[in-house]
Amino acid sequence: MRTVPLGNTGVDVSTLCLGAMYFGTRQNQAESFALMDQYYEAGGRFIDTANIYAWWEDNGIGGESEPVLGAWLKERQNRDQVFVASKAGFGYQDVPTGLTAELIEQECEKSLKRLGLETIDLYYAHVDDRNTPVEETLEAFGRLVQAGKVRHVGASNFRAWRLEEARCAGRTNGWPEYCCVQQRYTYLRPKPGAGFDPQMAVNDDLLDYVRYRGTTLLAYSVLLSGAYTRPERAVADQYTGTDTEVRLVTLRDVAREVNASPNQVILAWMQQSDPPVLPLIAASSARQLQQNIDALSITLSGEQMERLNAAGG
Repeated sequence: MRTVPLGNTGVDVSTLCLGAMYFGTRQNQAESFALMDQYYEAGGRFIDTANIYAWWEDNGIGGESEPVLGAWLKERQNRDQVFVASKAGFGYQDVPTGLTAELIEQECEKSLKRLGLETIDLYYAHVDDRNTPVEETLEAFGRLVQAGKVRHVGASNFRAWRLEEARCAGRTNGWPEYCCVQQRYTYLRPKPGAGFDPQMAVNDDLLDYVRYRGTTLLAYSVLLSGAYTRPERAVADQYTGTDTEVRLVTLRDVAREVNASPNQVILAWMQQSDPPVLPLIAASSARQLQQNIDALSITLSGEQMERLNAAGG
C-alpha cells in the first residue's frame, strides 16, 4: 500500500485508513482481529478509532473500539508499525460534548488506558466547540504533545475559518497546529441547505483551504453505507439533489470502463483529486475490505476524472 504525507508533519501514512468504529460492537474481537490482519497484510498501517465508538449501538456505551485495537496491537506485537488515531470531543456516557482543557486531558488518559499505549500518534478534536476558547483547547493539546502522550493533532467536523483561527493561535503561541481535517465526504454532493449536524460535510471552501494550507483531508462516510452498490440501501435524502442522477450515471459509466465497482471508482477518484483525499474504509467482511483495498490498483484517466468532476455542473 502506498503512503502519503500527513500534512506538514513529515510523517507518511497509508493512503487508505482503516476505520475501527464498530470493532467491539458490530464486530466481535475475533472478527475485528481478522479485518485488521487483512488490512495489515495488504500493507496498511493507519487505523482510526475514537473514545465514543460505538455508544449508539445496541450493545455499546462508548469505549468499545479502543480496547479491541489495543489488544490486537499487543497480541501481534506490531505497535511500532501502526499509526494509531483516536479522538475526543463528542459526548458519551457521562462525558459532555466539548473541548475544554479538562475534558481533552481526561479523555486522552482514558483512551491511552483503553488502548494500552503510552502515546497516540494522531489525536483529533472530534467536533468543534465554539463555547471554549480555541486557545484553551490548543494549549491542552500542546501539553499532551509535550508530555509525549500525543504526537500530532487533527480536527474533525470543523469549518475552514475555524481551522484558520486555530492555525493562527497555534503559530502565535507555539501550540500544535491541526495537521489534518477529517470530514464527511463522498462523490454525491449534498443538496443546497442539507445538513448532517453534528457532522460537517466537505464544501468548496474547505477544499480550497486544505489545498493551499497543505492540510491533509481525510474523508469518512465515503461509500454511504453501501448505497452506491446495494439497491436496498437508499441514498440519504441530503444527497438527493438535482445533480444526483447524472452523477450516479457518470459514476457507473466510468466503473464499467475501468472494470471496477462504483465504490472502487469513488476511492480512486478521491485519491487522484486536487487536493488529494485520504479515504477511511470500513468493512463487515473480508470480501468488502478486499474490494476497498483493490481500489488502489485503479488509475483513472484525466478525461475520466474530468467527467466525474463535471457531472451535474
